[in-house]
Amino acid sequence: MLAAERFVGENGRAIREDDPYRPHTFVWFHRDLRVEPAVPGSLDVLHRDERLVVVDKPPFLSTIPRGRHVAQSVVVRLRDELGLPELSPVHRLDRVTSGVLVLTTERRWRGAYQGLFQTRGVQKTYLALAPHRPTLELPLVVRNHLRKDRGELKASVVPDAPVNAETLVELDRVLGDHAVYRLSPRTGRTHQLRVHLAGLGIPIVGDPLYPEVLDVEVDDFSSPLQLLAHELAFTDPVDGGERRFVSRRSMPVTVEPVA
Repeated sequence: MLAAERFVGENGRAIREDDPYRPHTFVWFHRDLRVEPAVPGSLDVLHRDERLVVVDKPPFLSTIPRGRHVAQSVVVRLRDELGLPELSPVHRLDRVTSGVLVLTTERRWRGAYQGLFQTRGVQKTYLALAPHRPTLELPLVVRNHLRKDRGELKASVVPDAPVNAETLVELDRVLGDHAVYRLSPRTGRTHQLRVHLAGLGIPIVGDPLYPEVLDVEVDDFSSPLQLLAHELAFTDPVDGGERRFVSRRSMPVTVEPVA
């Protein structure tokens, strides 16, 4: 890599073998990437203005470059397609989850909108397909303490710990042996909705982690998680206007052809 001039300094100049060592400086390089198969489905832009880009994310598309998913991520694809090098998400959406994702166009707007999510200033509604349990009395609110340690695949419930995760669960409609549930999280813990429904005995269809970890290949796009970030609403922190964005996707979530 050194001979190929793949290491560069902060000024973009290639680092050579005879360059002197300079402490407290950064050296940059691009790691070799695997050939990533195209994630099926369209990445539709629901809204775009000076500050925000809102997209309708398909399942299996990572939000940010991470691990084995770099080119096939919302950020990498849209920075190039929209010509926005500082485009950045302001909240999390799991790779296997579909639906509404909000990004800021420039770094200067990020803090204001991230603050909304951190202070629970956003109303979020999800739809999930899961087994129908007629004996489950709905609506109900699930409250517990969730913990997910770095390096662990799954989050877990910590008994008798202070509540840090809360979800309102409502029945939207029945579809035979399954039902569509309307989920309104009041907190934003990792895997919160998936853990809460699994804990009620109605794990989300297509979930590779809950209740049991399934051996699914990373590029297997055949069985999408039936969880859709359906709607987001908030008061804009910059201009005070009311914002509301709704996914165009329907339940159950299907695998679309490669976009």
